[in-house]
Amino acid sequence: MTSSVRFGLIAVLAALLLDQASKLWLLYGFELGRHGAVQIMPFMDLVLAWNTGISYGWFSDQGPIGQIVMLAVKAVAVVVLSVWMAHTRSTLVAVALGLIIGGAIGNLIDRLAHGAVVDFVLLHAQIGDKVYNWYVFNLADVAIVAGVAALLYDSFRGAPAVKAP
Repeated sequence: MTSSVRFGLIAVLAALLLDQASKLWLLYGFELGRHGAVQIMPFMDLVLAWNTGISYGWFSDQGPIGQIVMLAVKAVAVVVLSVWMAHTRSTLVAVALGLIIGGAIGNLIDRLAHGAVVDFVLLHAQIGDKVYNWYVFNLADVAIVAGVAALLYDSFRGAPAVKAP
């Protein structure tokens, strides 16, 4: 196992453990559902949201068959990303893929355990009398977005393509 793959596996475990620990604590330790919205900062609240869909709650009304299809697609994606991670020589790519894999597994565990993903961070801004809310997300989502951003960064800084003009 190369050192880059080791770093990727550490990223998988870190993302997965932080995500699941935060969700378990908020659900059962803090009992977030009992508190309603809890203001953390002027622009951030903790709220409990059960996401049965995918990003931004899309496809939340697909029913049990749709849930099974979504779980299968996620499982295939995790396998494909794991194979990619196993073959990369770049530490940045391995860590990025590890973050995406760890986040995907964290949300997959939620779907299996609860039938929905536990989301809890709400970012918002008030401009005049109007309040603008971002979608509610969790640490798995943060890991996935950070992983995708790192892959994009790597694609811009990486070696030029072999067939580049």
